Amino acid sequence: MEEFASKLFDMARHGDPTLIEYVKQGVNVDLVNQDGQSFLMLASYNGQLELTRALLEAGANPNLLNDRGQSPLAGVIFKKEEAIIDLLVEHGADPLAGQPTAVDTARMFGRDDLVERFAQ
Repeated sequence: MEEFASKLFDMARHGDPTLIEYVKQGVNVDLVNQDGQSFLMLASYNGQLELTRALLEAGANPNLLNDRGQSPLAGVIFKKEEAIIDLLVEHGADPLAGQPTAVDTARMFGRDDLVERFAQ
């Protein structure tokens, strides 16, 4: 079972759409690995736009924090994944969730445009 789960998390990292088929068959869309990283966290952080979209449409929680208290939104701000930032926000990602928050992360990386956007 552990090997199967490891393959699922690799699918998330690499944007493999087969992951969504497993979710449709009953795999928990918010399953987390040993570090508390969800499929959504791994897909979004690794720039997998289409899989990120599919996971969100399948009901993935955009505010699920990893074991370090980080949100997917804060992670993609660090990675400068603009389209995924927009997608997460559209699906209800809270810029104040986690530590550091997405707002803190935006501030840290000089993203005044995002700080202003999240203040609205």
